[in-house]
Amino acid sequence: MRELCAALLILVAHAAGDSRTVFAVRCGADMRPGGAHGRLLVALARAADPPPAAMIGSAEAGSLRVVGRDADHAAPGATLFVSTDDEYYPHDALPCTAGSAPAPALPPGVWYAQAVLDCNPDLRGPRAPGNLSSDVVSVTIGPGGRDTVQIELTRAYPPDDLPPDGDVMKFVKIRSALLSAFHGRPIYLRAAVLLPKDFAREASRRYPLIISIGGYGASYDWMAEAANREGRFRRAWLADSLPRMIRLYLDGRGPFGDPYQVNSANNGPYGDALLQELIPYVERKFRGAGVPAGRFLEGASTGGWVSLALQVFYPDSFNGTWSQSPDGVDFHALELVDIYRDTNAFINAAGFERPAARAVNGDVLWTMRHEVQIENVLGRGNSYALSGGQWGAWNAVYGPRGADGLPVPLWDPHTGTINRAVADRWKHYDLRLTLQEHWNTLGPKLAGKLHIWVGDADNFFLNNAVHMLDDSLAHATPAPGGYIRYGPGKGHVAMPMTLDAMLKEMEERYLAGVRLLRKERSQ
Repeated sequence: MRELCAALLILVAHAAGDSRTVFAVRCGADMRPGGAHGRLLVALARAADPPPAAMIGSAEAGSLRVVGRDADHAAPGATLFVSTDDEYYPHDALPCTAGSAPAPALPPGVWYAQAVLDCNPDLRGPRAPGNLSSDVVSVTIGPGGRDTVQIELTRAYPPDDLPPDGDVMKFVKIRSALLSAFHGRPIYLRAAVLLPKDFAREASRRYPLIISIGGYGASYDWMAEAANREGRFRRAWLADSLPRMIRLYLDGRGPFGDPYQVNSANNGPYGDALLQELIPYVERKFRGAGVPAGRFLEGASTGGWVSLALQVFYPDSFNGTWSQSPDGVDFHALELVDIYRDTNAFINAAGFERPAARAVNGDVLWTMRHEVQIENVLGRGNSYALSGGQWGAWNAVYGPRGADGLPVPLWDPHTGTINRAVADRWKHYDLRLTLQEHWNTLGPKLAGKLHIWVGDADNFFLNNAVHMLDDSLAHATPAPGGYIRYGPGKGHVAMPMTLDAMLKEMEERYLAGVRLLRKERSQ
């Protein structure tokens, strides 16, 4: 009924002569949505390649425009409606706020459109397994944008099947008892395992384990092609000079976007599931050393924060982290937002639109308002908090769970006004604050374990928070050891260290830990 009413309202307004473009999206007769609730998206670009749906979620997508609307009653053969008067993302103009004038008309000319029904409840994102999509269709929009476009959902994204194993990269999928109990339905942990040179020949040897975390939303299999085909990465990994270790790639997909691999009120006990379920399984199956001295963490961007957070939250379980360009480690500088002092996420204290991304030369690429608005388009209820995007994921990981069972937004999705009470609930995940407040306990356990790099022209301003962490640790007693290093003029994830050098630093800590363990056992 709600979809029918929405369709009637759209068509009546359309007939009255307004400038909206209406998209009538039919669900193919053999297309069966994977969830009871979904989000209907239509992406439009000036070119057919790459497909518009492949660019959904990016605030830098040039001429890409996206409209979104909740779709609660999708069924085979049903027609769903969305228009440019719904939640709308134009890259070249500030998006409208709720209750203001309608979005500008879709500019006339030829567009290439693609519809997506985002309906996977467990792995969020427009291209998640089981989501439905249309072919790319050419659309000619007339003057004023007043048109109706017919699109049909005819394809489903491939199911969540593990890729075939290669000779050095294997794949695992286990049902998590902890996460399934939290969510009330089966939740699975997926991972890829990269084996060292001569793993099969040295059948009695046990290996240290590196837990690798990719950038935001990186699937566990993101390195599979590089590992299983001849090329620079495979040659480097199988080189005689490289220390022999197992590398475990985690999956960056979850019910609210990337779960960041830590326990949280909305995602559930991902950190405990990693420590109690996935790591023991992998160490048993692939002959891991099975001791904290032989477990290391590394990652960049999202993976930089996750690797550092896991080391901080589980200080006795890992023997060091190598964290590159970590997401905000001090919430006085979450990108450029100070969640404790600022009153608005979109507007800074001087009254200007707050940048969210920059080029290395300092040019602003997009603003916070743009970055959040594209997630409002993706999110159920027109809110970034349910988008599965970057801000939605941070909000779900760091923030409280509401009475409705959903993440409570840190700020109003359309005005940017910050909720001070919610900001106070984020403090547990402020890594600089956590280290400062608990250093008497954490300091001895983290001695020599923290290794952090960041470019001082980081595209997302992440260097600011790292400097705050650095300043705090510089006054810590005992001294933390390890290092924090900067790349002058370097942007996001500019890797300063070779794989060989990083693994040799890990190997040194592992061998020292083994020697200490043997000494303790002999006494």
